[in-house]
Amino acid sequence: MISKAMRLARVGSGSELAAALLVALGFPCIMLAAIIPNLWFFAAATAVTYLADRYLHHCGSYLINRLAAVRAGLSIRFLVRQLLLILLLSRMGYGEETLFYVTVACLLAFYGLQAPQSAMVTLIRLRRKLPVVTRNIDLAAVRIADAPPQRLMSRPAEKMLHLDVFAMVGVLVAIETGKEAIAYAGLGLTLVLAVCYLTALLPYVRPSRLVPPETKVLNAVGDWLAEYRPTVMLYFSGSKDSAYQANMWLETMAQLGGRPMILLRERNIVPQLATTSVPVLCVPGGVHLMNLDLSSVRVALYAANVGKNIHLLRVPTMKHVFIGHGDSDKIASVNPYSKVYDEVWTAGRAGRDRYALADVGVRDEDIVEVGRPQLAAIQSWSGTGKNPIPTVLYAPTWEGWDDNPGNTSLLLAGENIVRRLLKAEQPVRLLYKPHPFTGTRSAKAKAVHLRITAMIEQAAAERATDPRWAEQSAALQGEQAEARAELARIEARLAELAGGGRTARDEAELSRDSLADPAREAETAKLKDEWNAASWRAQGWWEHRVITGAQMRLYDCFNESDAMVSDISSVVSDFIASGKPYAVTDSAELGEDEFRRQNTAVRAAVILSNSAAELDALLAAVTNPAADTLADARSELKQYLLGPDEPTSIVQFDTAVTELAAKSDARNAGVATSLGEPVGG
Repeated sequence: MISKAMRLARVGSGSELAAALLVALGFPCIMLAAIIPNLWFFAAATAVTYLADRYLHHCGSYLINRLAAVRAGLSIRFLVRQLLLILLLSRMGYGEETLFYVTVACLLAFYGLQAPQSAMVTLIRLRRKLPVVTRNIDLAAVRIADAPPQRLMSRPAEKMLHLDVFAMVGVLVAIETGKEAIAYAGLGLTLVLAVCYLTALLPYVRPSRLVPPETKVLNAVGDWLAEYRPTVMLYFSGSKDSAYQANMWLETMAQLGGRPMILLRERNIVPQLATTSVPVLCVPGGVHLMNLDLSSVRVALYAANVGKNIHLLRVPTMKHVFIGHGDSDKIASVNPYSKVYDEVWTAGRAGRDRYALADVGVRDEDIVEVGRPQLAAIQSWSGTGKNPIPTVLYAPTWEGWDDNPGNTSLLLAGENIVRRLLKAEQPVRLLYKPHPFTGTRSAKAKAVHLRITAMIEQAAAERATDPRWAEQSAALQGEQAEARAELARIEARLAELAGGGRTARDEAELSRDSLADPAREAETAKLKDEWNAASWRAQGWWEHRVITGAQMRLYDCFNESDAMVSDISSVVSDFIASGKPYAVTDSAELGEDEFRRQNTAVRAAVILSNSAAELDALLAAVTNPAADTLADARSELKQYLLGPDEPTSIVQFDTAVTELAAKSDARNAGVATSLGEPVGG
């Protein structure tokens, strides 16, 4: 019942649901206490609503937005409390007393001060919002002042409104004690603090503290483009949760020849972008993008098929390439939209054949095999496990945009897979890393994910107290303590590198200060590698783990694992680079033969039914080389899916960029000649 109520209310925890109920019930109680009247009942109910309201804001509850939609927003809730305080005064016989009129006047004055405070905060935010967001781009020509302190700009309405607590407490204490001076002190303190808040904001509304006009900023960006003259561009548009699709290409972009650049379309992606020294330009406005001079760009790379791609596809002076964000047998990998690009780049021969079979209009001569540069970090399997017991990674994909049962194993098979691995006859360590989108569309998928997480956490707790692992745990205590200390040191240094000494920075200030620093980028990359290594050492090689977020990277999970269970997604194709045994779930119940026929990446996999009964074959392949009957098939499939090992993928990719840039130059020269214009003009 409680879980159903949580889903209906769209809250993330029981405490959040309880806080919401307290807010909903608290206000009728305050009204009842004022009418009775009962001072202590009023004070208790008021305190409950303050605390519950504060908790909901602290956890960013969805209900906060819903309350605003039904005319019960934050300012209304505070105003109602204040009106009920006045009602209490009247009901307790103060209706004709000076205290009553002073309270009304002070609360009205406090309400009046909220308007200029809100106006100043809004003005600062609007006038400090650049038309673009940048990283590693010099905007020295644009004078951008430091951002206001976060203590002034973070949740300003909530901070301002909560100043009425002093007035509320003062008046209630005065009613109880009969000392009206306490009420006047509380009311006065509320007004004084409100005026101080306004005074603190005033310096930041001066023109010198705001950003220059939009035209000046865009001109500065245009000047930078004219000087830098980018030649190859990664273009990306999507939600903040999809930032991983761009992040996977950052290292590749940094290794390319020429002058690379990353072009984003949504502001909320920029904070999610991993560290890079490649120039990053985020242009949310379509008109602004169309007015940028991108004539030097010869190759534009697209990591996703989205509607906003059209804003750049319209530019004929560059060649447009779909590189995607993974190589898999999903329908998305052969999207008919792909035929709008000049070329489609795939990892290996499998991608080419996939388009031929789909017959969606992508011509074979427009497909180029370039390997997968990102997979260089994946370690090849030695044939034996890293630890005394095998580690199995369960990395299901998300539920997708429709309810096709073949989208993910999570819904029909996930709990069976996890249960069988946790209860395997020979001990197994389980790593569970779900897709970042898991549960974003389907409440059922989210519920299964939560149940799986609970199962693994319970199994981990049981294993922690199991005598079988006590000796290993005792032996590793010193090393684990050192690893935890190292993690704290690394995290502190990473925060220092990311913050640059100041944490209260807004988008404009970050754009001003985030300049390319190869030394900082190299140190950050090194520290992240060290963080991952220390994170594994901080826990025992027998301990189950639920791994979410971007900090623990997927490929590090590959390297730590001896085998993997997953679904039809690019995760499978990438894992094949390791050469390790893997299993894929036939969630749609196509049958093993048909499943292998339809999906290239499972040709060397152990095929699981939704019962996951076939997991024994996967575990046998990990622990006994003689039982690994698919080793040769995995080796052949690796080359078919991902291309040859030599030349390296980054060399293949860079060569493809260079060759396509030459075609772009030839095209532009031909057009210029036909129009009688000077070549290169």
